[in-house]
Amino acid sequence: MAKFKKKKSEPTPDPEDSKKESIKEENEIPETESSVSKTPESIVNQDGKSEKDRKLDKLFWLRVGFAVIAGTLATFLFENIQGEERRWASIAFMIIVFIVTIFIAKSMNMQLPSSDKKKIVTQGIGSYIFLYLFVWILTYTIVHAGTVSTGIPSPLS
Repeated sequence: MAKFKKKKSEPTPDPEDSKKESIKEENEIPETESSVSKTPESIVNQDGKSEKDRKLDKLFWLRVGFAVIAGTLATFLFENIQGEERRWASIAFMIIVFIVTIFIAKSMNMQLPSSDKKKIVTQGIGSYIFLYLFVWILTYTIVHAGTVSTGIPSPLS
């Protein structure tokens, strides 16, 4: 078993001195702010960062909205196409709408560092794909619920 040595503090020369130091410490006001001073450059960087975050959040929600709208439109736009072609047409439509959102993001003039340039493409891509597919399937199911005869009564009819 390892033994650890205790650190010993220097002895106080006089018991009265230690009482004076403790009273002196109680009267001092504790420091509440960090020792890092806020320079105008750091304030500008914080504002720039929040502006970047706001624009990325705006892009995310733009893509969420486009996914919902495009998924709903896909149900009605490709009504005349049958079978496998309908699926591929809808996926192509999804990709085209996503590319449109990339151009919209580039027109937003986001000041991103070179390491974050891919954020314009990757921001909200998963949400976009899954929401598009979910809304497309949901609206297609709702629109065609009465035409399928499964033997189960439809709550909509």
